[in-house]
Amino acid sequence: MAAQVQRMSRLMVKTLRDDPADAETLSHKLLVRAGYVRRNAAGIWSWLPLGMRVLENVARVVREEMDAIGAQEVLLPALLPKEPYEATGRWDEYGAELFRLQDRKGADYLLGPTHEEIFTQLVKDQCTSYKDLPVILYQIQTKYRDEARPRSGILRGREFQMKDSYSFDTSDEGLAESYRLHREAYIKIFSRLGLEHRIVSAVSGAMGGSASEEFLAPAPAGEDTFVYCPSCDYAANTEAVTFKAPVVEGVEHGPVEELDTPDTPTIETLAEHLGVPASATLKNLLVKVDGEIVAVGVPGDREVDLGKLTDHLAPATVELVTAEDFEGRPDLVRGYVGPQGLEKVRYIADPRVAPGTAWITGANKPDTHAKNVVCGRDFEVDDHLDVVVVEDGDPCPSCGAGLKLDRAIEIGHIFQLGRKYADAFQLDVLGQNGKPVRVTMGSYGIGVSRAVAALAEQHADEQGLCWPREIAPADVHVVAAGKALQTELALDVAEQLGAAGARVLVDDRAGVSPGVKFTDAELIGVPTILVAGRRSAEGVVELKDRRTGEREELPVAEAIARVLS
Repeated sequence: MAAQVQRMSRLMVKTLRDDPADAETLSHKLLVRAGYVRRNAAGIWSWLPLGMRVLENVARVVREEMDAIGAQEVLLPALLPKEPYEATGRWDEYGAELFRLQDRKGADYLLGPTHEEIFTQLVKDQCTSYKDLPVILYQIQTKYRDEARPRSGILRGREFQMKDSYSFDTSDEGLAESYRLHREAYIKIFSRLGLEHRIVSAVSGAMGGSASEEFLAPAPAGEDTFVYCPSCDYAANTEAVTFKAPVVEGVEHGPVEELDTPDTPTIETLAEHLGVPASATLKNLLVKVDGEIVAVGVPGDREVDLGKLTDHLAPATVELVTAEDFEGRPDLVRGYVGPQGLEKVRYIADPRVAPGTAWITGANKPDTHAKNVVCGRDFEVDDHLDVVVVEDGDPCPSCGAGLKLDRAIEIGHIFQLGRKYADAFQLDVLGQNGKPVRVTMGSYGIGVSRAVAALAEQHADEQGLCWPREIAPADVHVVAAGKALQTELALDVAEQLGAAGARVLVDDRAGVSPGVKFTDAELIGVPTILVAGRRSAEGVVELKDRRTGEREELPVAEAIARVLS
């Protein structure tokens, strides 16, 4: 039988009728039930034959579009020495997410989360002249991150497949062009895969660099929250949303006045006690930045986004204060902290806490608050940083209309890294004038295994998966509905389709009822289902579109032609 045909009687696949007990997301449930993946440990998964077909199809599309922009594929090791990551500071910056290990001689190694350092060293070794650049290199490889809470199946694992590519140019204009090429390639990749996606502004985080965009696949299971504006084309990860400081008119405020406010250590109890909206109060959150206490001020009706704050202050470590941190600090009164009169405490505030704005805030005394506390008059802000949690209806930074929130899965991320890594490794080439030129870089990632989960989230219904044809494990699922005659016809049709170049999955399992076969066909999700059933003796089969459910009975020759078209 042609190599394009896979008999289910010989396929290692075990479908399940019930969802796994630990499964929360749709992709986790269906990929396990349909026999695509199996769990080995928390965040560690095995890819079974059907899953490997889909994974390889995604990788094929990625390769084809990367090759189309002139990128060259390489394969670098996953086990990496400590020293390159020490040179860039990321050995420490990655923190607990980095898998670290030692060899028998006590030398430190890591399992690579990304490969900027190693690619930089490779290009430094291989490229010495401007004539060697620009160059784009990529790999599809297993990456490792010690996730604190691996969950959602293959959406958030500790081991995952990723395409990472890196561009090397001699000028900022060259970097911009490499970035553009990747951006267009990613649009083509996700369109071919059948992934609905949004491109949003993002922050670079531990990657470093300047310009950064994420490719997000909207899905209820997404762990990323992004905003979009229904009135213009603005879209951004919530951590990248900025807020313009308000223009405050010259209003005269009265002097600071202390208020007796017993048992009001929270914004809610304070606002209720005074009969004022929470937005009139100033919330002051205390955190430790590399061990030093820092106060963060935001309007009382808003929450501090610790992710944003951490990104702003990276690579410093940010953590909340504990009760012990108040010991020996009489100037810090728990529940009644105000920015006025704080001693030796850095004060960070959201842009909404603008010069000239007046607030009700803590008076740095037990059971006491103060009103008419004016920014710029009664206290100074050391740094204005956008650190509030973005809410539905916040003004669009571009046009001012109300923003909308949505959830999505991050499937790609592109960065203009600039010269951070080139500086760390002194990556220079000889320029046209004979003088050294510092190379500038870009970094571009696609979660190959995560894309499979994102596709499962977007392309499924109550019966199971509904794969887009480009990445499905087969083009057609041929089902023999029972008796010997149906099985003989099904195998014959499958052989003809395979010989014509179609990828065929044929259910020829003996002793399995037609109902189970039909249920498995729906669950596995091949886009076209061909059934050799009750009219097999007449040479008539049923053709079904998995996504729409549309059915049609056709003579065998016509059905084969329809599938191949």
